[in-house]
Amino acid sequence: APGSVRFLREPGSCVGIVHGKCVCKHNTAGDHCEKCAPLYNDQPWKPGDGKTGVPNECRKCRCHNHADSCHFDLSVWLASGKRSGGVCDNCKHNTEGHRCQRCKPGYYRDRGKPISSTEVCKPCACQPMGSANATFSRSWRCHPKTGFCYCKPGVAGPNCDRCLMGYWGFGENGCRPCDCARDCDQHTGNCFNGYDNEPFFNIPIGGRIPDLAQTPTNESEEEWKWNDHEQGFSALRHPEKCVCKEKVLGSVTDFCQMKYAYVIKARILSAHDKGTHAEVVVKVKKVLKSGKVKIARSNRSIYPESWTNRGCTCPILNPGTDYLIAGQEDSRTSKLLVNMNSLVKPWKAYLGKQISDILRTGCK
Repeated sequence: APGSVRFLREPGSCVGIVHGKCVCKHNTAGDHCEKCAPLYNDQPWKPGDGKTGVPNECRKCRCHNHADSCHFDLSVWLASGKRSGGVCDNCKHNTEGHRCQRCKPGYYRDRGKPISSTEVCKPCACQPMGSANATFSRSWRCHPKTGFCYCKPGVAGPNCDRCLMGYWGFGENGCRPCDCARDCDQHTGNCFNGYDNEPFFNIPIGGRIPDLAQTPTNESEEEWKWNDHEQGFSALRHPEKCVCKEKVLGSVTDFCQMKYAYVIKARILSAHDKGTHAEVVVKVKKVLKSGKVKIARSNRSIYPESWTNRGCTCPILNPGTDYLIAGQEDSRTSKLLVNMNSLVKPWKAYLGKQISDILRTGCK
């Protein structure tokens, strides 16, 4: 190991006996510099090359100042292509991960602070009654990147503290759908039937609905505008503004139990707030399954049943993007519906093949 020998007389030792200890360099440690220092185990320890003089320095682990030591893990080393094998020990400041790079469940990343800050992870501020106990991402109470909470059915807001538009009766089981053509009183469920003096807007998906969402004081009005080159305030570009609890593709059994009426590949063209409902125009590119409603490979409308308080559809549908969409239908009106139980994922070839295989062999 690199270093030099210094002879030291230890306290309490016999007179005339000395013990050799190396004065270690290159981030090594131990009596004979036979190991790496506590925070320098990102690659295997090796002795210096006596012929060439190459020291083989121990490399520091990337713990972002949230750990005091790390250990070398062979499986991590091999998985990285022998580039990095350090695993940080006992991450502090509510962080976790091999490099203390993530916030623990119940915390989210404060983007206004550097990752090395002791206050980089802030606690979720979820309303207990409106928040879902079981989320699709392990045991996170809120989204680890945005702090937006995962809500119970029909519940909205970054903290899950109120009902979605079209829902009422905030309580332990979430909110109930209004039995109305449009919105209702969130406390009583009484329908709002007046349409006079109500503005109608034609906006892209993810666009702001001015009569539903007020511009936050810390955001400029320019952020909400769009031109010919932008299709509105897209959740693709600003995910922190539009966050929905997504339906994930679980096991074959889970997928089949949903009994989706249709499964399509479609490109989102535009969306419209019709006052009483939202309408999304899509170009159907592939039909994997259809029910009673006939679906052709052409332009048609689908109908989201939920808006968030930000004026975004849930699930999120970004203009110009191809999606795999699996949902229900209303055979009486020949409408294809999209709601929180629908499976909506950006289209990938492998995903399309996986769903095709499930539909062909799994759902019997």
